[in-house]
Amino acid sequence: MRNYIIRRALNLLLVLFIVSVLIFLLIRLAPGDPARVMAGEHASPEALAAMRKQWGLDKPIVEQYIIWLGHALRGDLGRSIQSHESVLRELLLRFPNTFELSLFAIIFALLIGLPAGIISAVKRYSIFDYGSMILALFGVSMPVFWLGIMLLMIFGIELNLLPIGGRLSVYISLKPITHFYLIDSLLELNFPAFFDAIKHLILPSIALGTIPMAFIARITRSSMLDVLHQDYIRTARSKGLAESKVIRKHALRNALIPILTAAGTEFALLMGGAILTETVFSWPGIGTYIVQAVNARDYPAVQGSVIFVALLISIVNLAVDITYAYVDPRIHYK
Repeated sequence: MRNYIIRRALNLLLVLFIVSVLIFLLIRLAPGDPARVMAGEHASPEALAAMRKQWGLDKPIVEQYIIWLGHALRGDLGRSIQSHESVLRELLLRFPNTFELSLFAIIFALLIGLPAGIISAVKRYSIFDYGSMILALFGVSMPVFWLGIMLLMIFGIELNLLPIGGRLSVYISLKPITHFYLIDSLLELNFPAFFDAIKHLILPSIALGTIPMAFIARITRSSMLDVLHQDYIRTARSKGLAESKVIRKHALRNALIPILTAAGTEFALLMGGAILTETVFSWPGIGTYIVQAVNARDYPAVQGSVIFVALLISIVNLAVDITYAYVDPRIHYK
């Protein structure tokens, strides 16, 4: 296992290097000049030249990359052109926001998608099977931004049941400790803030978790159908085991590998920045930060965000691979 983790870590470094080269080149191919964004549309050529020199944009692109890479290897992702703040610090401040939203979204997806897929496989070709698969198809096809807007209009505006944006209501005070609002509110025994934070998470979590929920439901059904036709399932039933125990202990556990892959992949993608959901719900996470950075042609912020996201996705995928060995004893990493 240790050798496997070391090899994966080395592969991770290679992936991050390739991603850094690609994003460094692609962001500079995009139309727009960050110097003009900062100096203004009517800035003089002298002001633009001074701005480019200040931010090192006048140097050859290879030299710019080498300088940026040297700083990045020391943990310095540069300073944002917009805010003049450290990119890494801003990402770390927004990471808890995106993590809480992604965690609630994947929990919602598992709570709905996993039982739906299991029941659909057990009751194959039943009304429930057809209904859940139609619902899964509907979820996969649903545009996230449209679903988010509909949830806002129905539950936030028309029914006035849930908040329509942000992480906390303006009348709730909370002192940030870890910047994970749920943890901070519990540490301070601030239960009004805890329940208010949960209320703010409901609508964006549903909007963000709908597509993963549908995907997990379909993967679970397919994986369970493969397992339910195996010989050991028939043997377990012939021994007189209760059907619920056959499904739970024998079928589900052996069907977990594809489900874990699907859930882990979806969670990694959600952690990468739920751009549309965060934008619709005014959620101050990594996705919103990336959108603002791209609009402002903020090279350091875009480059740092993409590297940060690539690192998160790689770590989650590695964690899922390691989990395989604990879920299925037949898997060994040599």
